[in-house]
Amino acid sequence: MSATAAAPVRVSRFGFVNAYLVREDDGLTLIDTLLPRSGRAILRAADGIGAPIVRIVLTHAHGDHIGSLDQLAAALPQAEVLISSRDARLLASDTTLDPGESREKLRGDYRGAATRPTRTFEGGERIGSLEVVAAPGHTPGHVALLDARDRTLYCGDAYSTLGGVATSAKANPRFPLVRMGTWSPALELESARALRALDPRRLAPGHGKVVDSPGAAMERAIAQAAA
Repeated sequence: MSATAAAPVRVSRFGFVNAYLVREDDGLTLIDTLLPRSGRAILRAADGIGAPIVRIVLTHAHGDHIGSLDQLAAALPQAEVLISSRDARLLASDTTLDPGESREKLRGDYRGAATRPTRTFEGGERIGSLEVVAAPGHTPGHVALLDARDRTLYCGDAYSTLGGVATSAKANPRFPLVRMGTWSPALELESARALRALDPRRLAPGHGKVVDSPGAAMERAIAQAAA
């Protein structure tokens, strides 16, 4: 694990869908893959850093996060592909619910991908410098990733920052799409609280700009969603 972390490199498509490149000693970890046909932009960003992408980590299986997975997997045949064991099924377009899971409708784009993960993970595991934090609600196997070096929280769609910091448990009138893709708002709100309790130094969402010192804004978002 690297002793220090560089600032996250955000790769954005149309200004509202994000992927991130995280530097490690052995190369770059790519978090999410944007919409389809975004692979070239991601590869250009990695070339600008001057390091290879050695692993692709997916926060969840919605189409705007896995859209360029097949393209990148073809271009980077040696790179690992990782996703939670629960959302691996959604990546394979299996939308059946497990016993005990909320019967609420799975929402969002589950287009799936031909690429299969090289391995899956659970909350509490570590991927390089990134701690996997289970954050179900938006999807059943949604995760966030906390960089242990600088406490940047790559939160996927648990929070968004377009139009202000908000959770996906309640629609933000300025950017309602994340809420529209949320499976279980109640579970998502629990996850939002758990992520706030991590006291991140920086919030790096799937949609919107990176926010420094996000604690107070996360608390306001939780209060608004709970009201």
